[in-house]
Amino acid sequence: MARDTDADDDLPDIAPSSSPLPISSLPGHLQNLIDRARGYVEAASSENTRRAYTSDWKHFAAWCRRSNLSLLPPDPHVVGLYITACASGTAERGMKANSVSTIERRLAAIGWNYSQRGMPLDRKDRAIATVMAGIRNKHAAPPRQKEALLPEDLIAMLETLDRGTLRGIRDRAMLLVGFAGGLRRSEITGLDLGRDQTEDGRGWIEILDKGALLTLRGKTGWREVEIGRGSSDATCPVAALENWIRFAKLAKGPLFRRVTGKGKDVAPDRLNDQEVARLVKKTALAAGVRGELSEVERGQMFAGHSLRAGLASSAEVDERYVQKQLGHASAEMTRRYQRRRDRFRINLTKAAGL
Repeated sequence: MARDTDADDDLPDIAPSSSPLPISSLPGHLQNLIDRARGYVEAASSENTRRAYTSDWKHFAAWCRRSNLSLLPPDPHVVGLYITACASGTAERGMKANSVSTIERRLAAIGWNYSQRGMPLDRKDRAIATVMAGIRNKHAAPPRQKEALLPEDLIAMLETLDRGTLRGIRDRAMLLVGFAGGLRRSEITGLDLGRDQTEDGRGWIEILDKGALLTLRGKTGWREVEIGRGSSDATCPVAALENWIRFAKLAKGPLFRRVTGKGKDVAPDRLNDQEVARLVKKTALAAGVRGELSEVERGQMFAGHSLRAGLASSAEVDERYVQKQLGHASAEMTRRYQRRRDRFRINLTKAAGL
């Protein structure tokens, strides 16, 4: 397991956008196919996954260098020691112990990167599997879900936005569309004004008389999301969308974009999906949502998923319609988002005769 420094110093970082093809062995006239293959490889995973996998691989490689251990060939014992270090908080100076979910993601990233080198890692080897089972048993905690934002919360958040600025108009549309559509943050920022307008788009919108139709590429494939017009212009997601498009003078390309020039100009590039989480947290705090708690506690409660959970928890309709809107493959997944609904709907105690 000792590190072969001459071998490891020349190892390039492998990211999920790298091509698994043996490019050096292919003739030059296939370059277009090589480039297209790279594009398909990149499309196989989300940008957030690629970013996380790249970061995790670099973290593992740096730990191996500091520990004088070799990256190649894949050694389950080395990986087992690494995840032990992550769980104990000793993988990096000043680093806290990683959560079980973070360690599982790091392990997936390591396995992916090794497979791209044609050197698969056996994650079922007892040096990894047994250690990972012990980490789960000792450190696993119940899932910490983000707080659902209910309609009254959302209305209060909207009041904190400046209706007279482009940024305020945009943020208003993002919050309302995200809530009414039950959208993930990447689905919000991935929208285009029309079909096939950008390479990185995840869907597009069509504004109709009765509402907006969103066609989205999500985790479970393509789906359509209907967002009906609201009972009031002040809270109507479609009206907010129309206002943003009109005042931003948008005709083609990404729907939600950066606002620049002291809030007077709209940039051509797409807004990063992290901005959705920041917007939700900022406006929830400004509106005093869950004001009985400390600001630190409140800051940890809200994120982009708070909009998605808010729709699932608020819409008083048949569960199957909520499931369809959120794009879930199972009703069980939808119920995880329903923070305040359907508790004790079925009382097995009484059903048993007690």
